[in-house]
Amino acid sequence: MSSLDTEYIDLYYQHRVDKTVPIEEVVGTLAELIDEGKIRHIGLSEAGPDTIRRANAVYPITALQSEYSLWTRDGEDGAVDLLRELGMGFVQYSPLARGMLSGKIRSRAQLEAVDWRLSNPRFEEGVLQRNLQVLAEVEAIAEEADATPSQVALDWLLAKGGDWSPIPVTARISHLEEDLLALDVKLTPEQVRALDGVTQPEGGNDTQAQMKPFDRENSLNPKSGR
Repeated sequence: MSSLDTEYIDLYYQHRVDKTVPIEEVVGTLAELIDEGKIRHIGLSEAGPDTIRRANAVYPITALQSEYSLWTRDGEDGAVDLLRELGMGFVQYSPLARGMLSGKIRSRAQLEAVDWRLSNPRFEEGVLQRNLQVLAEVEAIAEEADATPSQVALDWLLAKGGDWSPIPVTARISHLEEDLLALDVKLTPEQVRALDGVTQPEGGNDTQAQMKPFDRENSLNPKSGR
């Protein structure tokens, strides 16, 4: 940790809930690390409402990191409401739905042969083309807001509250610069409501195998295939 010029970790996540170890034991151990000054705060990743509540009863949990976006509403299983009840922050990974919400991926041919998204249900042949038709709803609002689809998708999350923190990932500076400009986008209440109700995509955001470590149900999307 010397490169960060600190001797402690600000926020230590349990990335994925270990279903073989009671969450009470996990949080108890992390609380000891806080007492020792090694970490400052505890976070969970992809935890369901019951686990969140049990964990928070042992020691206050600072944040939950889970996938959430215009096209992935799994946190609406009660987790988002619980976070607000407990005063916990919400960190959304993959806020651009594996890049689909950027509007830049128009065919499977754009992805390299080793790109794992080729096996993702939403990128399957035929499914991708149908999802691009659904994406047109977001693109229309982006044009109205004089922004890119990526910026609109990020600003929609930021509009949900000051304790929401989307974390888009990119390997290109140009994409990073585009994403940062989402801070300048000001969606109207009507546009936010329209985005709340956009048609959900076809196909799950993960395969069945990828979902096994998750501590939540992904049944909100009737087209998910799960």
